[in-house]
Amino acid sequence: MEEEECITEDEIVDKLQASGNRDGWRTELPRSGLGDKVVEQMKDEKQKDVTWQDKCSGTMYIGGNENEGHFSLINEACSMFAHTNPLHLSVFPSVVRFEAEVVAMTAAILGSKEKSLKSVSFIHDCRIIPVSAHSAYDKAAQYFKIKLWRVSVDKEFRADVKAVKRHINKNTIMDLGDLASSYRICFHVDLCRGGFVLPFARKLGHPVPPFDFTVQGVTSISVDVHKYGLAPKGTSVVLYRNREIRKHQFVAVTEWTGGVVGFMFLQRLLEAGLEFICLACYLENTKEIMEASKRIQKGIQEIPELFAIGRPDMSIIAFGSDVVDIFEVNDVLSSKGWHLNAFQRPSSVHICVTLQHVPVVQIFLKDLRDSVQTVKENPGPVNGGFAPIYGAAGKMPDRGMVQDLLVEFMDNSC
Repeated sequence: MEEEECITEDEIVDKLQASGNRDGWRTELPRSGLGDKVVEQMKDEKQKDVTWQDKCSGTMYIGGNENEGHFSLINEACSMFAHTNPLHLSVFPSVVRFEAEVVAMTAAILGSKEKSLKSVSFIHDCRIIPVSAHSAYDKAAQYFKIKLWRVSVDKEFRADVKAVKRHINKNTIMDLGDLASSYRICFHVDLCRGGFVLPFARKLGHPVPPFDFTVQGVTSISVDVHKYGLAPKGTSVVLYRNREIRKHQFVAVTEWTGGVVGFMFLQRLLEAGLEFICLACYLENTKEIMEASKRIQKGIQEIPELFAIGRPDMSIIAFGSDVVDIFEVNDVLSSKGWHLNAFQRPSSVHICVTLQHVPVVQIFLKDLRDSVQTVKENPGPVNGGFAPIYGAAGKMPDRGMVQDLLVEFMDNSC
């Protein structure tokens, strides 16, 4: 085994345990109320959070700081509806209206003619996804006991159609439109990150492949409105092509002593944040984000030790290296205040460009060049860095052990 693989399980868990010392954490209810002190205590704890302005990959999608502009607007809107419950339709008709409008507007920009789609979720027996698809699919598959097939990707890290075709059966829900349509099976598009960028990027003339309900065979689309939609965190929409598919979401209870009740399988409250942003605003935001992304991509390509991974259609740029340890580069960037995302297969790092990054593109590229040079001149783990952990986890042949390590980490985090 290589050196980084010799790290013990305890060392890996301890390293991943970012919260560190838990002295003073409450484990039971206080004997008396804290009164106004609780707010001051929360403010004190918040001061210990990482300084995220300008330097986080994704995470914060609104520009500026959280005490001004759109942040302030969102905070005020949320405070107005923090105690409402949209399940009580007759009591809170304002929230019901906001939710319906957000869903309808989201559906409209994604090519849907259906104006009454609902924020719901859909399950099936089997799903085929690329190996690069989000880990949330694994979570859903375990939760709902769905058979999940991960298939290979091509040299540009796009789904391999032939590999997908080999796994199709009568229970499959798919992620490739024409193929799904020809087999008459469901086809879901994950637009959680791109839903409020790609439609506007296409309007601005960027070469964006078809992705929405205009594609034959697409039966459902998921969108996180709290990302590039600039709504509050925890705001998502799932859309269906037609009512027949949507009806599988509903549960009708007719024999309960509490009365006749109807439910949706899963539901999220959609806040009013989207109501304050217009088409022109999204177009301008997308223009700035796409331009910043292209500048970052070009800057990465000009660093001889690095190479871009895949062919980005949007604002997520991944890069790797055959010359330096890319995880060590990421550690040096972290020491400069950046918080990027590390990946495996291939070993790489990515940045998800948001409005936060528009004014700091040149700063990022300079820090990246400097970090590459630092690692090139002084290779080896950075003190306090995560490169050995990423390297070890990626190379461990026993994937069950890696899974156990993650479970141990999560168990210690609760």
